[in-house]
Amino acid sequence: MPPLVTELLRLCIVVFGAGVGYEVAQALPAEPGSVFTVGPLDSTTLGVLLGAALGYVLGGALGRYTLRSLTAAEKSLESRSTEQVLGGLFGAILGVVIAVGIAWPLLLLGRTLVVLPIFGFVVITVGTLGYRFGTARRDSLLSLLSARTGLSRPVAVGSLDRVLDSSVAIDGRVIDVVRAGFLHGRMLVPQPVLDEIQGLADAGDDLRRARGRRGLDTLEALRRERGVEVEVISDEALEVPDVDAKLVRICLDRNAALLTLDTPLAKVASLAGCRVMNLHALALSLRPPVTAGDSVRVLLLRAGKEPGQAVGYLDDGTMVVAERTRHLLHSEVEVVVSSVLTTANGRMVFARPAAAVQGQGQVRGQGQAPGHGQGQATSQRSGAAPRPSPVPGPPARPGPGAHG
Repeated sequence: MPPLVTELLRLCIVVFGAGVGYEVAQALPAEPGSVFTVGPLDSTTLGVLLGAALGYVLGGALGRYTLRSLTAAEKSLESRSTEQVLGGLFGAILGVVIAVGIAWPLLLLGRTLVVLPIFGFVVITVGTLGYRFGTARRDSLLSLLSARTGLSRPVAVGSLDRVLDSSVAIDGRVIDVVRAGFLHGRMLVPQPVLDEIQGLADAGDDLRRARGRRGLDTLEALRRERGVEVEVISDEALEVPDVDAKLVRICLDRNAALLTLDTPLAKVASLAGCRVMNLHALALSLRPPVTAGDSVRVLLLRAGKEPGQAVGYLDDGTMVVAERTRHLLHSEVEVVVSSVLTTANGRMVFARPAAAVQGQGQVRGQGQAPGHGQGQATSQRSGAAPRPSPVPGPPARPGPGAHG
């Protein structure tokens, strides 16, 4: 395909060179015996041939250079999103139109040969400025185009307003999510949600009252956080009696996202067409890959800091510190997780060899028999009736003197 394109570009240059040669030959005198005639070829034919030959030579180089330029432009466009390309194109067209509208009176001020370069300079400069402006403000420009043409453009959930559910305020962990930088922007608290939290804070039950007060404290803390704007809105769905249904209606009317911890409400809102941000799903996605009691196989790579410790890593890079396994370095060992420590730098898993854990379980099971016998002896010494033996069999009948 590229050689064909190169030859087509060369053909265009050949035709252009032949045309230029024809025009030049027409401007020259065509008298008999003129220096511009060669044998049977007159000046016109000679001009066309010379122009075509020059175009053939220059056309190949120009065609290959054009293809290289197109390839470089293609690679540059691959690193840009569709929004950047469209925004830059729209900005460049807008800049050129504005530049032509401003600079066209320059063409009336003087000779064209002098004014035309200034006109081109202004058009190129303003067009480049428009391209850069369009690339930087592509979201606003594309939103304007979408509103004018009636086309819809996908909007990221993070750029939408959030409507808070009472479960988020009562839980309180949203404060940590905001401080971590995962939530920002405007958060809307509908009046029915605020009334629901106020009702819990005024309840007679201590547990419900504590939950309500924690919800009010969370909203007050959110109002003081930087990067977050908390706004209380009125009930915009008076005809809907249920609070959850009101939240869904408000999200649909305002094109906002629902921020909740209630999984059933999140599913219902999603089915209704709302954008949902479920903090419970976020917590599940960030849970540790292993928990206490899980058995995992890990390759021990180096010795730990404490005596007997060895260190390995899970597939996701989590460090595993195994006790009493230093003699098993550079081998894959099955360990049982005893605890998981989460720090600001990541997670650390502490584990013990699975064989040692199973051995402790067996010893603990065997150690119950002596204790049971000691309990029987103690009960006999204290005069209490002995406990029945765990050996299966029919119970012994009491002798004739048992009640004596």
